[in-house]
Amino acid sequence: MDDELCLLPATEQARALRAGACSARELVAAHLARIERIDPVVNAIVTRTPERALAAADEADRRRARGDDLPPLHGLPIAHKDLQDTAGVRTTYGSPSYRDHVPATDSLQVERLREAGAILVGKTNTPEWGAGSHTFNPVFGATRNAWDTTRSAGGSSGGGAVALACRMLPIADGSDLGGSLRNPAAWSGVFGLRPTPGLVPRWPVSAPWLPFAVEGPMARTAGDLALLLAAMAGPDARDPLSQRAARPDLAPPFAAVSGRRVAWSPTVGGLPIDAVVSEVLAAALPLLREAGLVISEDEPDFAGADEVFETWRAFSSATGLGDEYDAHGGDMKPTVRAEVERGRALTSSMLSRATRLQAELAERMRAFFDRHDYLACPVTQVEPFPIEQEYATEIDGVPMGSYIEWMRSNSRISATLCPAISVPVGFTRTGLPVGLQLVARPFGERALLEVAHALELRAGLGDRRPPLAL
Repeated sequence: MDDELCLLPATEQARALRAGACSARELVAAHLARIERIDPVVNAIVTRTPERALAAADEADRRRARGDDLPPLHGLPIAHKDLQDTAGVRTTYGSPSYRDHVPATDSLQVERLREAGAILVGKTNTPEWGAGSHTFNPVFGATRNAWDTTRSAGGSSGGGAVALACRMLPIADGSDLGGSLRNPAAWSGVFGLRPTPGLVPRWPVSAPWLPFAVEGPMARTAGDLALLLAAMAGPDARDPLSQRAARPDLAPPFAAVSGRRVAWSPTVGGLPIDAVVSEVLAAALPLLREAGLVISEDEPDFAGADEVFETWRAFSSATGLGDEYDAHGGDMKPTVRAEVERGRALTSSMLSRATRLQAELAERMRAFFDRHDYLACPVTQVEPFPIEQEYATEIDGVPMGSYIEWMRSNSRISATLCPAISVPVGFTRTGLPVGLQLVARPFGERALLEVAHALELRAGLGDRRPPLAL
């Protein structure tokens, strides 16, 4: 019976806690037991806090017994990505230089989700400094794909995505620069949402005015995603970008999406896409039509998007990791070192050009969303690759020039600054999950959740679990 609690969606777990059908201690203990049983196979939750979690659960039960007002995530277990500072709990950033690092303060998101009632059970694995979409690092090793443990889980939020797929967590946080929420969600068969920059506040950050890196939610249903995003979102004085973002209305029920317009872009502006991915997505398009959506084949002009993303990514690396490079560069993986060096080599002309290109791209996206309500496209260009590989070096016969080039189906969308969601829509013939990416105009998160919910109802994948999680 305890294990059955872990299989419920987060929204149903929350209702059970509020109704007294189970206690927070029972729910947390059930998840801790499941972590003990399954995680040694996948290596998703790399630091665990069972005593602290059970003590917090007992306090949550006392609050309910007193009749206190209960916060929205009351009693729900969560494990934070190992890029998030957690006061008194080891936070390594996947770096050997921080193998034993214990922060004195919480990050804004950890603080906010604790105040919303979530209970910390541990930290989820991430690549070193969150760089690259394959979750491995020299501190904890690699996180394995829940559906095929010989394959990558994606990244950089790979630990959280796998923990969700295995029902070790009901909700998980993540971050996304060039696909770090969307890619692992697609490869784990769960939902991941990249919000509009500023909707979810971030602190501490080295460059608070740069809008490309965001934090956001992952979950197993659209309703669960809305529950977590509502708790994460809303302005905070520590994040200047968040000051323009009102707290969104994400309360159920979701509206019908019939009559809304979807532009289908099978290649995201001419990118190579493996046939196994395209096959699953083509079979999923009728689900959109069943929901009443009107589909046409169209796409924005993505000219300059790669240069925008790759320039500002390098600049962000030099800004955020420059001091680490100077102090511990010898311990950094080569791709991270190279990114810092590229950022330091940028000229003012390069940054000016990237700024102009991004402004032009944003204007074209505005015009595009005058014609359409959504853009639909692949999340990933390939299926999960072998875990021993660092990144996909070839797609559909086309060589990839770097460790981030194979992620352009995600990073081109990041460059637009529009919100995007990865929705599980099917499986390859070998049983690996595939996600459909849906993009909306800025601050269109509710519209994304509504169409994701419509797809979820029609795809019928909600109860499908990896064999090791049965």
